[in-house]
Amino acid sequence: MTTTADSEMEASMIQTLLNNIKNSIDIRQSVSALRQEIKDDDKFNELFDALFDDGRLLIDLLKSDDPKTRKNAALLMGELEMDDFLLPLYEAYEKETTLFVRGSYLTAIGHYDYEELLPGLHRHLDELARKPVTDENRKHINEELRALNKLIIDDEGADNHTFIGYNNIHDCILITNRIYAGITYDQITAPKKEIFTAGVRVTTADLSEILSIRTYKELLFSISGIQTCDMDAITAARMIADSHLLDSLRCDHLEDEPFYFRIELKSSLEPDKKSTFVKKMSAELERLTRRRLINSPSDYEIELRLIENKTGRLNVLVKYNTINDTRFAYRKESVAASIKPVNAALFVELAKDYMIPDAQVLDPFCGVGTMLIERQMKVKANTSYGIDIYEPAITAAEHNTANADQIIHYINKDFFDFEHDYLFDEIFTNMPFASGHTTEEDIYNLYEKFFAKAKSVMKEHGTIIMYTHNLQFANEFAQKNNVKLIKNFEILKHLGTNLAIYKL
Repeated sequence: MTTTADSEMEASMIQTLLNNIKNSIDIRQSVSALRQEIKDDDKFNELFDALFDDGRLLIDLLKSDDPKTRKNAALLMGELEMDDFLLPLYEAYEKETTLFVRGSYLTAIGHYDYEELLPGLHRHLDELARKPVTDENRKHINEELRALNKLIIDDEGADNHTFIGYNNIHDCILITNRIYAGITYDQITAPKKEIFTAGVRVTTADLSEILSIRTYKELLFSISGIQTCDMDAITAARMIADSHLLDSLRCDHLEDEPFYFRIELKSSLEPDKKSTFVKKMSAELERLTRRRLINSPSDYEIELRLIENKTGRLNVLVKYNTINDTRFAYRKESVAASIKPVNAALFVELAKDYMIPDAQVLDPFCGVGTMLIERQMKVKANTSYGIDIYEPAITAAEHNTANADQIIHYINKDFFDFEHDYLFDEIFTNMPFASGHTTEEDIYNLYEKFFAKAKSVMKEHGTIIMYTHNLQFANEFAQKNNVKLIKNFEILKHLGTNLAIYKL
């Protein structure tokens, strides 16, 4: 239990630490302790009030002979956000000669409105980018470069580039469902194409055709002059800087450099080593390209994708965020259980030969409407109905359907209470599965009720097309209800998911 005396003692700690600094007693430790103390709001206010008329106490510490004292004083001044500290911090930064301290001033400046300092920050960035780098100074120069970049981009934003390379020749990698890469392959007219482990590789001068295909998950590009690089950050940066990456970026975009990038590393490295690798490589690539490539992890235009292969080297690919992928632009809203549009598009392609044109279609677990919208894009229905017990999903479905310029009728209701004036030709749905508070037993019972209910709302030879995590349940109750499985597509083996097609 805290007593009044204890509280008074705690409250006086700020003044004790300030007195230590004034009397040159354990200055470094006292500044560090103040930074810890002000995590408490009351103590923050106490220190702020104490320094309101005596800010020189911290400003003078920026001239201390001890680098760690200067560093901690700068960081403390940033956290206090007192306007009188901004210019002294910048002036101290310009005079600082100890590399590991310089970035701390920039971190502190980031707490303020520093717009008036931008010309100077740009000048320091240009000078630092040209500074010779050694093994000894690389780490601290990279840290300072990152801090300067962050300040400039946070205030000015990253310049946007307009992609214009739709008819340039590109070596593309289309990431697909591995089992059904052929679905995407068959939609490509370019002669130079092949299926490989992760999808489809194609050389094309017609990106518009590629961008219209709905069944690939991601579009990546190979970089001319480099396919793989060493698992060493500095060497990898040098290899990419020496490739034709910048030439391709210039050719594919209307505006000039710089281009803002981030690196995504997929490897077996431990998370901390992976993070160190990415930071080191990003800074080195920025330096080697003389900031024609600028690292901006949160506001980037291109993503360098480095993927460790079986030989221990890194495959190098690039993703353009400057390409506007409009394939699923209608899907503005979703809920936690929403299916990915690219998966729904794949299911439509797989099941298209079993769909009836001009059919009456029902999705009894419609979510935000993705399955019905994608089906309508491929095989036009007569009338489509979506039912869901979750009202926010129905509202989202209505918005998404309007965005897709389609007409689908949505009802916020439990499917098992649903009645309709006419029968349906087809059920096309993503079945619920066990998650959260829903157990496997709950899902088993749902499948039992589903097939009995489906027969009551469907025509005599109707078709059920379902994406399911529980094929065994589906088959058991289909058989009990005289519903025949006519086709099954395994979707993801490790998740046990299937697209199953049944006939009444």
